Order: sequence, then C-alpha cells, then structure tokens
Amino acid sequence: MELLGTLRTINRGVAVLVGVMLLGCAAFVLLDIVFRQLGSSFGGTDEISGYVMAIATSWGMAYTMLELGHVRIDLLRSRAAPLGRCLFDVFSMVVLSGTVVLIAYKCWPVLERSLNNNSTANTPLETPLALVQGPWFAGWLWFAVMSCITTLVALNMIRKGQLSETEAAIGAFGEAESLQ
Repeated sequence: MELLGTLRTINRGVAVLVGVMLLGCAAFVLLDIVFRQLGSSFGGTDEISGYVMAIATSWGMAYTMLELGHVRIDLLRSRAAPLGRCLFDVFSMVVLSGTVVLIAYKCWPVLERSLNNNSTANTPLETPLALVQGPWFAGWLWFAVMSCITTLVALNMIRKGQLSETEAAIGAFGEAESLQ
C-alpha cells in the first residue's frame, strides 16, 4: 500500500503538470481568438490543442486509475462478499493492464515510423510528429507501467488477506457510496 501511496503522489505531480499544459493551451487559444477579432491570428491553434489533448489524455489515465476514477459497471460486484469484490476488482485491473499494455505496445510503431521517416504533419505548421508522439507514447507507457504495478500490489494484498485494503486501493465505488 505504501508503494501505491508513492505512485499516487507522483501521479498528482504529473496531473498538475498536465493541468498547467492544458491551461497554457487554453490561454493560447483564447489569445488567438482575441487576435482574430483584431484581424490577425497565430494559426494552427486547433492542431496544437489537439496535440495537447492527446498528450494530456495519455498521461491523465494513470492518475485517474490511481484515484479510482475510471468507470466500471459494478452491478455484480456490489452484491458480492468482500473476497468476491476483491476478485472482481483484480479481474478488472488485469483486463485494464492487458489492454493498456497492448495500446502502449501498438503506440511504439507509430512513434518509431515517425522517427525513422522524420514525419511531419500534413498541415501548414508541418509539426514534426515525433515531438507530439513521443510524449503521447510516454503517457501510454506510464499508464501501462502504473496499471501493472497496481495489479501486482493488489494481488499481493489479496494473497496476504488484506481485503479491505485491496478494495480501498483498486475498488469501484458506486455513486451512493462516494457521496457518503
């Protein structure tokens, strides 16, 4: 559980950096809107904001997972005994980890191709795609590592019989539970 606390702290720092990046992007778009009213424009704000959203999403997923913010349908889980709830939770973490590892694995060839070909966006900005895809890939890789570590920690807690701690670490809580 101590490891998950450390990971939460790191991911909160990452979330703050991503938030600053999003605020900077919003300010950039707002400034471009003001300039358009004055007859000028930076150009490319839609492209840049799309890149920022892709990067923010990939990095934000690990934070959301550790803060138990991912959506889960818990109809069966909510009716199970503590061990059953933990098994449902671990099953969902195993599936999540497998999915995210596959996504990260499939993201690498995209970045590799851009690096090998010195690819640029087919837009007036001609953005070098590796500049965008590198942080995007790193975010997915980070999420994959975080989900695998979290799954292993949860499995270890179940092995030790720490069911309530497991549920607190990776559980899904219904709307009524989260409001109490």
